[in-house]
Amino acid sequence: MIQTARCFSASMPLIEDQNRKRRALADAERALASGAGHPGAWRDLGDALVALDRREEAIACYDKALALAPDRAGVWRRRQAAIRSLANKDGFEDVAARPRDADSWTMRAGALWLAGHITEAAEASERALSFDHSHPAAARMAIQCRLHACDWRRREEDKKRLEAAVRAGTFGLGMMDHRNLCDSEEELRLGAELVARNLPLFPEPLWRGERYRHDKIRIAYLSSDFRTHVVASVIVGCFEHHDRTRFETIGVSLGPEDGSDMRRRIEAAFDHFIDGRPLTDAEIAERLRALEVDIAVDLNGYTGGTRTAVLARRPAPVQVNYLGYAGTMAVPFMDYIVADRVVIPEAHRVHYSEQIVYLPHTYIPTDSRRPVASNTPTRIEAGLPQNGFVFACQNAAHKVGPEMFGVWMRLLHGIERSVLWFRATNDTAVANLRREAQNRGISPERLLFAQHAPRWEDHLARLRLANLFLDTLPYNAHATACDALWEGLPVLTCLGNSWPGRVAASVLYAIGLPELITHSLGDYEALALELANDPGRLAQIRSKLLRNRQSEPLFDTARFTCHLEAAYRTMWERQQAGLPPASFAVGAME
Repeated sequence: MIQTARCFSASMPLIEDQNRKRRALADAERALASGAGHPGAWRDLGDALVALDRREEAIACYDKALALAPDRAGVWRRRQAAIRSLANKDGFEDVAARPRDADSWTMRAGALWLAGHITEAAEASERALSFDHSHPAAARMAIQCRLHACDWRRREEDKKRLEAAVRAGTFGLGMMDHRNLCDSEEELRLGAELVARNLPLFPEPLWRGERYRHDKIRIAYLSSDFRTHVVASVIVGCFEHHDRTRFETIGVSLGPEDGSDMRRRIEAAFDHFIDGRPLTDAEIAERLRALEVDIAVDLNGYTGGTRTAVLARRPAPVQVNYLGYAGTMAVPFMDYIVADRVVIPEAHRVHYSEQIVYLPHTYIPTDSRRPVASNTPTRIEAGLPQNGFVFACQNAAHKVGPEMFGVWMRLLHGIERSVLWFRATNDTAVANLRREAQNRGISPERLLFAQHAPRWEDHLARLRLANLFLDTLPYNAHATACDALWEGLPVLTCLGNSWPGRVAASVLYAIGLPELITHSLGDYEALALELANDPGRLAQIRSKLLRNRQSEPLFDTARFTCHLEAAYRTMWERQQAGLPPASFAVGAME
């Protein structure tokens, strides 16, 4: 009997593991049966089949996901792993041997994209469109390739095709890329609604109206970016400043563990930390429900690594869209979105399905403990000219468009010996940007590209070498603007018509520099030219910025956290009182 009991006990974990895998498969199949035929649903079904060693079926599911979204790097990796396990070493290249049709060429484009061959990926996408002009995934991939390559020769055509497709509900670009081509809050909302229509909906929520009675409000933050990442870099200080006497915090990591100092800071900042990677969406949701989380905060939205199906199961009484995604998610299970009155003015509220929480200064948190290298490199060491005016744009290259680039080239024409300093980007984008400069009569050598810095603090230190940061439109600098201001580099922006194009204005108000906010590209160009020609005025602005860092709200992490906690308390109090979510504003605290 003892021996039998021991055998049974030893087999229990194996039985539980198999049951877990079968539940994951059932969840994935239900999601697809509910009409969620989006790439994530096919990916989840493939993952569940791999776990049960049904790899041929899994590969077919991954193929369906990639036919819809060939740019999904994670799905390609999963597919490769499944193929290798079947002793097939063709990898990405096996798509070249398939019949020549739109699907196979689209998948080929995805493989080339992931390998960094952007030009070839664009060509493969066009080949797919030659077989099927209306193929959604091929059209999406073609536009995406041109965007990231800074290839603007079909820019207007791409924008019109995207807008028409979104309004017709036939396809949309990845929501982050969409923001680089669109300055319409209405169109961005329609794109979000298109994504939302393909998400799984679960008629039986995990939370069913109970009112928890805890000594502290339990807040769970979900993110794929708890590592060396821009989202982590701005919010980690907020995690550390939470009032542990009133709040119990839980971090749920949905992304990789990179072993970085940032990851260790984040883990230490939470009362509890959950690695959600090995768990299914259903298991994470069930864990949150079991922990009786009061407020679940999604820091991803529709960005990379998102696992929206976790919160679609409604594991918490209050669910919040915050920070990582600048826009509505257009889903019924997100109650609130945290914003400010600059990024969502009154006229734009109609484009948000969530109730809006207005923070008093800016919605963007900052980390007043962010490390910065003590030594500033020389201009020569940073690859910059020793003399001359340095305009800097350290935004990602795909945020750069032809209208703003034209303004910048006119500035280089007007300011002798000036240069434009970009962040490092792909070789195709570099070549195209230099070609565009040449076409506008500017020597390509006046476009400089910062090499990748081994440490983030080294990158921050070298920002001090520039004279003026030139912002982009329709997608502004967000955390990048905060980085520049932290280093005393003035940021010039133009206020856009949608949230992504209004963020730099939000942080400039919060640092007390509204004079650097313009309302048209003409005013933007004129002010940049004035500042470059008037070193005394620019020096005064820089001195004001350095003073304001110590007194204005932008870099006061403790004050910001108090405002955010006040927002959470109001959300919680409404729920405890049995009231539905409603928009409100948080009052400023000193």
